Amino acid sequence: MAIVLGPNRYGKAEIRVVRVARDGGTHRIRDLNVGVFLSGDMDEVHLSGDNAAVLTTDTQKNTVFAFAKKHGIGELEEFGLLLARHFVDSQPTIHHARVQLEEYQWDRITGPHSFVRGGTEVRTAVVHSDGSDGAESVLSGLKDLTVLNSTGSEFHGFVRDEFTTLEPTNDRILATAVTAQWRHRGTDSNWDESYAAAREALLGAFATTHSRSLQQTLYAMGRRVLGERPELCEVRMSMPNKHHFLVDLEPFGMDNDNEVYFAADRPYGLIEGTVLTDDAPDAPSAWT
Repeated sequence: MAIVLGPNRYGKAEIRVVRVARDGGTHRIRDLNVGVFLSGDMDEVHLSGDNAAVLTTDTQKNTVFAFAKKHGIGELEEFGLLLARHFVDSQPTIHHARVQLEEYQWDRITGPHSFVRGGTEVRTAVVHSDGSDGAESVLSGLKDLTVLNSTGSEFHGFVRDEFTTLEPTNDRILATAVTAQWRHRGTDSNWDESYAAAREALLGAFATTHSRSLQQTLYAMGRRVLGERPELCEVRMSMPNKHHFLVDLEPFGMDNDNEVYFAADRPYGLIEGTVLTDDAPDAPSAWT
């Protein structure tokens, strides 16, 4: 039996970079968490400890900081593409770069340089590149987009066995925290406009779908995004079911007509799924 080295990659995770753009006395802030992961001719570093092919993770970190200064941070996806292409194009032993990015929102309070941390979702992007002349893919997305419908959701007709205690309902709270990624057909897009429109499509579908299951809602949300955004070909979502259970108020002589709930944080149902167009090109093998 032969034992061989399988797929591998290495990189620098959790690179926190804050870029202050100073336009006279008015400042703008971009606050990112960047991860860089590289693969290529790396067999010997595993097999014999020969580091000749290794671009150090400290160098990767410094590159992120230098690019933030040299190029600034404009659209999230474009910054990721710049980094990914640089690592592959500049190092002959590196054949593929994966750059993942998260952006944290700062909202202006008042005046030119005062901000408050935004409490909404985190914007995300993942870029894959085999270099400027090779295959590339861009995934935009978000996480922690917390949404709730106080009615318009039901759940019944499910399988019942000897361990089932959940009662069917025709009216319940539906709440979730959406994590979504959507894949672009190319690497030339108005990233900010596309992101805003995809986010709006997710919210619109959640709000207007009468839900008979969270799975149905997930599909409706992905379908809305793809139907409205021709530059996209695939949406992957992960949606925990943030359960809200009616409180039994009968011991206190009170009824509870879907008014008072207990919000349970665990355990929770976790619904995941992919919606894609029938002409979607093959995705990178490790696109997430």
